[in-house]
Amino acid sequence: MTGMLRMRRSRGVASGTLLLLLGLWGGLIPFIGPYFHYAYTPDTTWTYNTARLWLEILPGAAVFLAGVLLIVSAGRHIALFGALLGAAAGAWFALGTVLSPIWNHNVPLGGTPVSNTLLMRIMEQIGFFTGLGVVVVFIAAVAFGRILSLPAEVAPVPAETVPVETQPIG
Repeated sequence: MTGMLRMRRSRGVASGTLLLLLGLWGGLIPFIGPYFHYAYTPDTTWTYNTARLWLEILPGAAVFLAGVLLIVSAGRHIALFGALLGAAAGAWFALGTVLSPIWNHNVPLGGTPVSNTLLMRIMEQIGFFTGLGVVVVFIAAVAFGRILSLPAEVAPVPAETVPVETQPIG
């Protein structure tokens, strides 16, 4: 049974690396985005608030962890957990701002885009939350499907236990 849960480590490296980078992006962009006039309110660099914790830092850390799990895992169960964690964090990136009024007295968390043009406001929404979440869910789903579709690696049978064919005498 243990052999069936094993897989080559290289199976999750590409997806894991992408998730690792997207987790870094999602967790750090609210802090470094204002340097490039790409921000949500408050639009000052390295400003912490609770909304950033729940909607950007924690999901970014979860996506980062999912990427690490996919990169280093040699067992299917850990890799599958990493893919599921990544998918859940990506869904939270995409839906967190929509669902935040439930626990925040009907006020959405996350702030508002600070750009003056409509196109840049759309790009900030996509880059901070919705688009980032969709891409993370897609990559995690691809990793999940790839891990599930792998054939089981069976350990080789030692030579002394292989039955020897017998030839009839005569």
